[in-house]
Amino acid sequence: MTSAFASNAWFQSLPLQAAQALLECAVPVPVAAGAFLFHQGDSMDGGSHAFFGVASGVLKLSIFNAEGDEAILALVEPGNWFGGVSTLDQQPRGHCAIALEDAEVLGVSVEQFEALMRDAAFAGAIARLVATRLRLAYGSLASAALHATRARVARRIAMLAHGDVSQSSEGRTTISTSQDALAMMLGISRQTLSKELQALVRLGAIRLRYGHIEIEDMAALLNATDTCVD
Repeated sequence: MTSAFASNAWFQSLPLQAAQALLECAVPVPVAAGAFLFHQGDSMDGGSHAFFGVASGVLKLSIFNAEGDEAILALVEPGNWFGGVSTLDQQPRGHCAIALEDAEVLGVSVEQFEALMRDAAFAGAIARLVATRLRLAYGSLASAALHATRARVARRIAMLAHGDVSQSSEGRTTISTSQDALAMMLGISRQTLSKELQALVRLGAIRLRYGHIEIEDMAALLNATDTCVD
């Protein structure tokens, strides 16, 4: 189970003692496809699971408005850790975590997480993890504010190619995210997304296959704008 974390840059940055302590206090938590690991608004108490590592499967982090409309913030793939912010600021969960497929995570309780935070090396690593996620969030906000739709679609695909929250240096060429999920990540309609994906296909940047997107030319993808293709 712990092999899932072997290639995760954040986990590998932990001193050996801190990494071992994290794994020793984590317990396996199975999450069936479509089930919630936690809900938006959940409060935190000492027995709650606060911090999670994805051992297998993929989860989405989503927010819902009062009408039930969903926006997907990020996808969390095996090897990644998430969820400690609500323990740090003592506030209810700001989003939901939902399994896209049968998954297993390692859960660390609030009390155990707070105990781990007494170690300076672990606390520093958590600060770097939060800073990295905050930088990604700022990047997404900047993209939404400064780029037209086609460029936003292209950049989101590129992010997914490197692991949505892990952003590993080695990208992959096949994205398994559904188009419905991608539309919810971008806050656009399925019809608008389809139009922009077809434009990227004509540009030669991507190829569409059932259930996934193949990146044909990363440079062309990153350079895509609304004026690239008729």
